[in-house]
Amino acid sequence: MKLRTTEYFLRESLVSIGRNSWMASASVGTVAVSLFVLGVFLLLVLNMNRAASIVESQVQIAVYLRDDMDIGAIRWVGSEIQKIDGINSIEFVSKDVAIERLRSRLGDQSYLLDALEENPLPNGFNVTMREARLVPATAEKISKIDGVTEAKYGQDVVENLFDITQMIRVFGLCLMLTLAGATIFIISNTIRLTIFARRKEIAIMKYVGATDEFIRLPFVIQGVILGFIGGMISAIALSYFYSVVSEKIFDSLKFFPLLPQDPYMKFIGILIIVFGMIIGAAGSTISLKKFLEV
Repeated sequence: MKLRTTEYFLRESLVSIGRNSWMASASVGTVAVSLFVLGVFLLLVLNMNRAASIVESQVQIAVYLRDDMDIGAIRWVGSEIQKIDGINSIEFVSKDVAIERLRSRLGDQSYLLDALEENPLPNGFNVTMREARLVPATAEKISKIDGVTEAKYGQDVVENLFDITQMIRVFGLCLMLTLAGATIFIISNTIRLTIFARRKEIAIMKYVGATDEFIRLPFVIQGVILGFIGGMISAIALSYFYSVVSEKIFDSLKFFPLLPQDPYMKFIGILIIVFGMIIGAAGSTISLKKFLEV
């Protein structure tokens, strides 16, 4: 495409936006609001997924050993566990450390342990996995190692946890796809109103021999410009909104694993702007198709 032709299409797009400023403003507002809502739900889904992943990563396998094992035998068991694929970390927990941790968890009721004549807790290991889905199979493998009396990971709780986190991910994906589809539909129909206002001009251009591409390109560029402006507004508003919400959540729920503002909001902002431009171009193309059939 020649430079002069490109300048013509760009100039026509800007002139069209200026002539139909109210409709252009409505399109930009629709793009901005739709992408803002989409961005809010995207952040919600990403944070839910992050929280689910962190909870899954904290699932541990508690390995209990026989009481008659010496240091050499304990080290051998540890080395055998380490050989299993997918192990992230392994921590030896002596019976003395185990009872001190139990005493700490009991808090004000730790006096109950004072009645014990000897420490009933066994030596053991705490094992964490790289992937939570490997926990059940790994626990079964560990339980078969000589010297291991039991390998527990809270089967019922963990299985329910995995079901919940999987449901969160599926729900989040479905929600995002639904909102994305709704956003495209709303924006396409808003841009269609802009094109409808110029339907007579399009028909005249068709009658005098203008090609579909010649008619279409200014509208597509116009859609890209409107999508870019709406995406920029949405990205700025979304960044400010997330900053305020994050601050309030951190003040009351410091332990909640929110996505950090930087660099995630930059990536999401760029994604929102690019998505706005794509939707603008697609909306113009889809909406113009009917008016080109003259």
